[in-house]
Amino acid sequence: MGNLTAKKILVTGGAGFIGSNLCEALVADGHQVRCLDNFATGHFYNIQPLMALDNFELLVGDIRDLDTCKEAVSGMDYVLHEAALGSVPRSIKDPITTNLVNIDGFLNMLVAARDEGIKRFVYAASSSTYGDSENLPKVEDIIGKPLSPYAITKYVNELYADVFQRTYGLDTIGLRYFNVFGRRQDPKGAYAAVIPKFVIQLMQHQSPTINGDGTYSRDFTYIDNVILMNKLALFTENKDAVNQVYNTAFGDRTNLNELVDLLKTYLSAYDPKIAGVDVLHGPTRVGDIPHSLASIAKAQDLLDYHPKYDIKAGLKEAVDWYWNHL
Repeated sequence: MGNLTAKKILVTGGAGFIGSNLCEALVADGHQVRCLDNFATGHFYNIQPLMALDNFELLVGDIRDLDTCKEAVSGMDYVLHEAALGSVPRSIKDPITTNLVNIDGFLNMLVAARDEGIKRFVYAASSSTYGDSENLPKVEDIIGKPLSPYAITKYVNELYADVFQRTYGLDTIGLRYFNVFGRRQDPKGAYAAVIPKFVIQLMQHQSPTINGDGTYSRDFTYIDNVILMNKLALFTENKDAVNQVYNTAFGDRTNLNELVDLLKTYLSAYDPKIAGVDVLHGPTRVGDIPHSLASIAKAQDLLDYHPKYDIKAGLKEAVDWYWNHL
């Protein structure tokens, strides 16, 4: 991509799992990328390979500080807002910090983006917004009551984004991520996501514990599908596509028993002993919904979104990455 099409893009939370993948992809496309991160959940090693590049810069700071947000958006054209405290269990344990980062921080970023005249503000929304709605597949305009503090914060983000468009003319697009996985997703820590956590346990011949009987299902979404969706949201010229929220998923579901079977299959290609590791079952987790499946019809229609990686193709790539990097 030549300089004529290069944009100046701020990625908040750019040292995190999704953020660092977005930074890497945008830098490779020739854009000027600024990463804002306070390293609360992100890691410097995720962006270290980018630090030597002329079209990448790091700003260390916290979105809870408005002046930092203003500094971060200065001179930028677009914002990809990924910074947040994820995890339903974390939000149940500490709702106040989750609220401060995910709502106060989000509002700071909106105000800064508005004042800077940012062309488009694309933000990470969440499938947790569907709450207790039992509709399957999930369609964007039918949601239930949120089931966790985290879910509340992500729904409030959508409400604020809508109001900022109506009131101040700031163009926004929200992407409701569904169980994103892939390279650089952190397997360590109390709130590690299920796929990297299970991968590292299986690699160490430890029995992974499934919450519940394993029949709960999720629309697991490979990181490259998410990168594609963010690029489409950033650069679409379809006016009807802007100021919307979209499911960001593959549009298929896999239950946890099937997930572990696939992981064991792909990992045992590297270490045959993994095929014999037993799986344990524990109690169902508070705040968990039984099933999650996205309709991606709206994104297909308005953004021409056609994800390339199903669960099997994504898991193969993810397992290969973990095996070679852990």
